[in-house]
Amino acid sequence: MLDLRAQYGAIQGEIQAALTQVLESQQFILGAQGRALEEEIAAYCGVRFAVGVASGTDALALALRAAGVCPGDHVIVPAFTFIATAGAVMLVGARPVFADIEPTTFTLDPAQVASRATPRTKAVIPVHLYGHPADMDPLLAVAHERGLAVIEDNAQAIGAAYKGRRTGSFGTAAGLSFYPSKNLGGFGDGGMVLTNAEEIAERIRRLRDHGQTRKYISAEPGWNSRLDELQAAVLRVKLRHLDAWTRLRQAHAARYMEMLRDVPGMRTPTVASWASHVFYQYTVRIEGPGRRDAVQQYLARQAISSAVYYPVPLPLQPALASLGHRAGDFPAAERAASEVLSLPLYPELAAEQIERVARAARQALSG
Repeated sequence: MLDLRAQYGAIQGEIQAALTQVLESQQFILGAQGRALEEEIAAYCGVRFAVGVASGTDALALALRAAGVCPGDHVIVPAFTFIATAGAVMLVGARPVFADIEPTTFTLDPAQVASRATPRTKAVIPVHLYGHPADMDPLLAVAHERGLAVIEDNAQAIGAAYKGRRTGSFGTAAGLSFYPSKNLGGFGDGGMVLTNAEEIAERIRRLRDHGQTRKYISAEPGWNSRLDELQAAVLRVKLRHLDAWTRLRQAHAARYMEMLRDVPGMRTPTVASWASHVFYQYTVRIEGPGRRDAVQQYLARQAISSAVYYPVPLPLQPALASLGHRAGDFPAAERAASEVLSLPLYPELAAEQIERVARAARQALSG
């Protein structure tokens, strides 16, 4: 699914020089590399402020807390995404309230958000899933009407755009993840909060460092959630290559689209007219009971990797059983979970590899 060795081989000299600089400085926490990365990411994403934290999950949780979400509040999240989105809500003591997705883009359905908001609802988290933006204008309209904070989960979509504007720049705040598999991935965990609000940024800076306003003086309880200097140095190198890598992802996706467009029983990814998709994943839908799993097994026999992101909708996760949802409550999410299949896609993928994967997928569905 991903060849990080190939990426490292292409930029090894730059990475080693950056790491050596940190090692020689012997400053590993809240130093010059982190500050520089925050400035560079803020400029890249089109926001005023960026604050480095320890993970993408922490980015969402800290953003929720900084936006005023308190224990017992409700936060609307999509029923189909990685569990970290709902997990961040629970980390601040709030309750995730699920809304179904739009079937074509796998992103939060604005009409569902409007129907699920109550006086207890304080925020909504649209997820730009697989690298495709959520439809932000109607979501922002609902949020404005109901007085909700909007926390964008931009973990999978750095560099994506909605109507020409970078994702992560629309809401009260947004969370990024630098998990190694991401389009901009570090050499371990890491994350960042984006915001245009100075007061949100300042509170995040306190909260990530035990709530301290100055050394040993804590104004409020906080986290230990700081992006270290080694990760920041690696990410600064990779950020210089991100646009080129994104163009390669988009070119590879276009080649897949061309080769898989007319395969019976397969739906290739939809890219909305207002979206710039960065293809964190190239995710097709395989229609028909059990056919997705059969295709995945066929590909595995051909030594071709594939993955299911995500096989169980959030409302049906065992960890969330106390919320009381049942099969059938979120039909679009449940159908997506039974049909999605992600094929290998990363910048270093060769044309012949794409063609081999596409041929095998065709064969799997023609048998």
